[in-house]
Order: sequence, then C-alpha cells, then structure tokens
Amino acid sequence: MSTLPLSPDELLSTTRAVRKRLDFDRPVPLELIAECVGLAQQAPTGSNLQGWHFMVVTDPAKKQALGELYSRAFVSYRTSPIYAGSVTHGDADRDAQQSRVASSAEFLAERMGDAPALVLPCIEGRASGANSAGLLGAILPAAWSFMLAARARGLGTCWTTLHLRFEQEAADILGIPYDRVSQALLTPVAYTKGTDFKAALRPDPMSIIHVDTW
Repeated sequence: MSTLPLSPDELLSTTRAVRKRLDFDRPVPLELIAECVGLAQQAPTGSNLQGWHFMVVTDPAKKQALGELYSRAFVSYRTSPIYAGSVTHGDADRDAQQSRVASSAEFLAERMGDAPALVLPCIEGRASGANSAGLLGAILPAAWSFMLAARARGLGTCWTTLHLRFEQEAADILGIPYDRVSQALLTPVAYTKGTDFKAALRPDPMSIIHVDTW
C-alpha cells in the first residue's frame, strides 16, 4: 500500500495517541495490519530471539469483552494521581493539552471495543521481578515500530496498558497461554479522520539531558 509523504522526523514527531479521530466505521484489512507487523519484525530484540506475537482481535464479542476490561481498569486510573486530567504543569498551553488528553482518554474508555481491530503485542515468557525489563524490552521496540508503520499508512493507534490489571482475564478471552506469554499493551487500530497530526508540546530537550553527571 502507498504511504503518507512523511519524512522520518515528521513520522517520529506526529505518531500520536489517537482516540477521538479514530474512524470506527471503516474496516481495516488484515493484510494491512500484517504489513505493519512485518515492519515491526525488523525491530531490535534481546539475544536475537524474536519471541514476538501480535494478537489481532476483530471478533465483535471479543472486542467488546476487552473493551469492558479496559473500561473497568479506567475507573481506577481516573482516581489515581497520574490521571491525565489531574496532572498540571502551571503552564496554560500544557495544561490545556492535558485537558484534551483527559477528554480523549475518557472517550476511548467508552469506545475501545468499537475499534475495527484491537492489537496486543505479546512476548514469550512471563514478565515478573528482575526479568521484566529485559523481557518487555524485547517486545516494546517492535510494538512502537508497528505504530509508526500504521501511522505511515493512515492508521491510528493508541498505546494503552490499563487492561494489564486484568491480564489473565484478557488471556482467557483470547486463548493466550497466560503462564508462558506476556501481553505488553493494547492498542486500537483504525483509519484516522484526517492525517494532519502535529507534534505535541514538550519541554526543551536540554531540560531533561544530563551530561556526565545528574
């Protein structure tokens, strides 16, 4: 499929967490998702093991079941101190951005199960204790590459992990062998309403760079 005319820098700076601009009514071909997975397979992986799996969910009943899990987890998130709507920066523009993020997060919590496809990047092994960083570090680059590939093809995604509060329930819904496969995240996949995404507000890079010492 043809891709959007984005430079590498534009692709990296405009791959947004898309929620309200997901087109829930337009089907996404499995072949297109597979194309994105094929590019994700070129990501780096520890020991060159590539224990990756991408669970693609298109069955309406299973999508709704996952959406209900996500909505349940969102209730707890909404009352946490890291809820997007509770975080302020003391800067009018950034606080306005936080408000928009909170509003769109609420929207997705209600509509997650309506996305044309839900994708769960998974990795062989059970993430726990000291091995968590290494194990998840083997799948997260591939997951992000999948999202970049999706953006280049006019698809929107949104990195979410709230459903992991109920990871075993999600595994039971999808037949994922919970004891030997870890889910890394859950993302909706849909065509976007328009493709004119912009870079988000971020602090000056030098404010988070530490050279030689903290």
